Amino acid sequence: MAPKNPSGPRIYTRTGDDGTTGLLGGRRTRKDAPRIQILGDLDELNSALGLVLAEDLEARLRERLTAIQKDLFVLGAELAGAGQGGFPAAGFAALEQWIDDLDAELPALKAFILPGGSRASALCHHARAVCRRAERALVALADAEGVSDPVLRYLNRLSDLLFVTARHIAHRDGQPEVQWLP
Repeated sequence: MAPKNPSGPRIYTRTGDDGTTGLLGGRRTRKDAPRIQILGDLDELNSALGLVLAEDLEARLRERLTAIQKDLFVLGAELAGAGQGGFPAAGFAALEQWIDDLDAELPALKAFILPGGSRASALCHHARAVCRRAERALVALADAEGVSDPVLRYLNRLSDLLFVTARHIAHRDGQPEVQWLP
């Protein structure tokens, strides 16, 4: 038997050794279930945002991205079984306002751009791509089991916000956008 951790319970429980994991309320499900896939994608998205936050950012971006990390935990809790309705229906409206605020400061987008720019901008583009993957997994879950509209809308708007944020950071850092032209 492993020695007891003096700071609290052990990090490992051994309950997942059979390929299952627990959801809120005690229900267990397979680790490859669609609901667990989206929860993993949200965890990866939150980690990608953590990488962006490790960079030198304006205070308002840091504040917004930190708020989004918290939103993702609430969203994940709803998907893990806390019940529909836990995620605020107006959450995506704040994202739309942030998109409009940042976009107003940028030159008009006239072509597709390649992800890149400064390190912070590139990390934000990566977070956007992870967000899009999470959104695809969420749509698959919605088809199979149903999810609330606010959750679907939030991830869709969040990927847009991350795109505009990446552009904003690149411009702030004096990095030209590389346009993709066919």
